[in-house]
Amino acid sequence: MENPVLQEIQNKIEEESGFIDPLQNEISKVIVGQKYLIDRLLIGLLANGHILVEGVPGLAKTLAIRTLSRAIKAGFQRIQFTPDLLPADIIGTLIYNQSTGDFITRKGPIFSNLILADEINRAPAKVQSALLEAMQERQVTIGEKTFDLPEPFMVMATQNPIEQQGTYPLPEAQVDRFLMKVVITYPGLDEERTIMRIHSKADVPEAEPVVDPESILKARRVVREIYCDPKIEDYILSIVFATRFPEKYGLEQYKGLIAYGASPRASLYLRICAQARAFLAHRGYVTPEDIRAIAMDVLRHRVILTFEAEAEELTSEDIINGVLNTVEVP
Repeated sequence: MENPVLQEIQNKIEEESGFIDPLQNEISKVIVGQKYLIDRLLIGLLANGHILVEGVPGLAKTLAIRTLSRAIKAGFQRIQFTPDLLPADIIGTLIYNQSTGDFITRKGPIFSNLILADEINRAPAKVQSALLEAMQERQVTIGEKTFDLPEPFMVMATQNPIEQQGTYPLPEAQVDRFLMKVVITYPGLDEERTIMRIHSKADVPEAEPVVDPESILKARRVVREIYCDPKIEDYILSIVFATRFPEKYGLEQYKGLIAYGASPRASLYLRICAQARAFLAHRGYVTPEDIRAIAMDVLRHRVILTFEAEAEELTSEDIINGVLNTVEVP
């Protein structure tokens, strides 16, 4: 790397990302076989975005974010979404004090650093909107007062892919507010054997704090300094525009199958997630592999298909794979 500016960025990233390896090691003491999920949580934390996770019960989703919160000395709250939940149950409400005649603000569980919104699709739209507004604005209004949410602030919402009866699917416009949609699967046989052995002991390991929230906030600022070459930017735009105008990118077979391509948020999030992934690798620059590695998670909930595509049993993942395999890599 001969460019002195790039070398300076590289030196800075190597210095500032020093906590990443100890943090990942600490989390791996507790979580086995979900490296993909942990990496995505760390990318979300560094990119200052929120994660939507889809997976069957029992895949350590709750344990993963709780362990991360312990390892970074951050507050953690779990909110179980149910059909009878009210917005006030999340953001808080005003309580009347009879002795003084005043209203007292009682803050809800949203006032924490890491939030687990468990089975978000079990709650009605009004409750989902209250959470998503807090996610987007990073503030909550209770009565006449507006309160800023603590920093760092990240929501991991989970969806159960089975049991769709009695659920309220998130509208596409609201799903778009999530940085990434991560789909997780079962661990491998050897990994599950390790999980069984660890959690059958009397003393189940717990993560110890290795970094503080201030270091995370500082790392967020440094992540945005990671170099992204104009050719990489063009690659990002080509991927996103290929989901909107497939016929212009040699993907005529997808014309009429995509109702809505990826939104401009996709371009922004592809870049910042790629920068965060480079940070995890202690790298001061973005590579095409960074883009390809996170493209599916950033795009899968932003590419909306037509009825014709569903009739052909195509998924948004099929379309995105086709785009990634066709758009020229710089």
